[in-house]
Amino acid sequence: MFLAVTQLTFSTILALCILGAILGMVAYSIYFERKIAGWVQDRYGPNRVGLPSLIGDLLPEKYGKFHFWGLGQPIADGLKFFLKEDIIPSHVDKPLYLIAPCVSLIVALIGFAVIPWGGHVVIGGHEYIVQVANPDIGLLYILGVGSLSVYGVVLGGWASNNKYSMYGAVRGTAQMLSYEIPMGVAILVVVLACGQVRLEEIVLAQVGPGNTWNIVRHPVAFLILWITIFAETNRTPFDLAECEQELVGGYHTEYSSMKFAMFFLGEYAHMITGCAFLSVLFLGGWHLPFIPWLQPGDTGVIAMLAKIIVLFAKVAFFMFLFMIVRWTLPRFRFDQLMRTAWKGLIPASLGVLLVAILALYWGLEHAVWFTLPGNIVVVVIALLVMSRAKTPVSGREANLPPVPKALGAS
Repeated sequence: MFLAVTQLTFSTILALCILGAILGMVAYSIYFERKIAGWVQDRYGPNRVGLPSLIGDLLPEKYGKFHFWGLGQPIADGLKFFLKEDIIPSHVDKPLYLIAPCVSLIVALIGFAVIPWGGHVVIGGHEYIVQVANPDIGLLYILGVGSLSVYGVVLGGWASNNKYSMYGAVRGTAQMLSYEIPMGVAILVVVLACGQVRLEEIVLAQVGPGNTWNIVRHPVAFLILWITIFAETNRTPFDLAECEQELVGGYHTEYSSMKFAMFFLGEYAHMITGCAFLSVLFLGGWHLPFIPWLQPGDTGVIAMLAKIIVLFAKVAFFMFLFMIVRWTLPRFRFDQLMRTAWKGLIPASLGVLLVAILALYWGLEHAVWFTLPGNIVVVVIALLVMSRAKTPVSGREANLPPVPKALGAS
């Protein structure tokens, strides 16, 4: 017989399970990143490191050379980081130098607490919220925790006492602070559309009769938030804080062994949390229309597991897009990156915010026939402004001196 437990006990068990799933996804995200890179570049990617030899010993002899698609690569990478020499340069600020990677990883791993993973579940006659924490300001919690990630970058760059690291830290700080503005405005659009700051209520506002996912009502806000998550996680084409062609390794140049790995793992954990956040705000979270077990009224254990799987599937889809973009688009120049934020995303986000405000004022926040054309108008205006702009989007920076003519050129 099921023994009744409190919501705290249920949330603790859920937290451990979700944290384990996220750490597993982080490990294999690195593997799939390399596999996708190989696919894009027409090569194999990692395929030699198999699973423990015990499994291979149990296979028939004809499978003796089967490497299980290289699925043991994350285990090998983890062992490599643990066994590498842990070097602390003599010129660093040691306390801050050691704290920085911890800040990056911890901040990335606590954001998932307010994500609604599976609605409600009834077990043994007791109803539980499938969420680690359900505060009234869950959305603000995500924003607050996400904004702390800049401290890992700043502390790592400053404490390293290295000019390359410091340049990377300054770049990362300017980038994160700039892109948090359009991110906040895009999230405010969702708040106005749903009238809630609790993430579970935002999910419920997108399901049921007369409601639809926010990506249908405000697709421009979705694109803006998605782009800003690229910048917040320092992913290509926004990885100016660590670009190897200019800054060796950026803010983590002086780090090695597990300290470097913590920065690396924190980036992927931040991506997973960001993808889950994006799915909750714009793709209905755990919801899929017209499918049993995935509706608000479904509160069985199987329904809970189905909802969790659906949300993780949406996260996996966005992670795939993150990786495809990394190996498809070139890196921005820093002036292009900042111009994209201040002259592109911020005006566009304010335009979408105006549409959301007018919809709320006239009581049309759920009317797709009003909000969707409003977003299209914002896109058309942006394209018209871009077409009439005299400053080229790419090319030589405006503040650089002219290129001298070659000797003998006319």
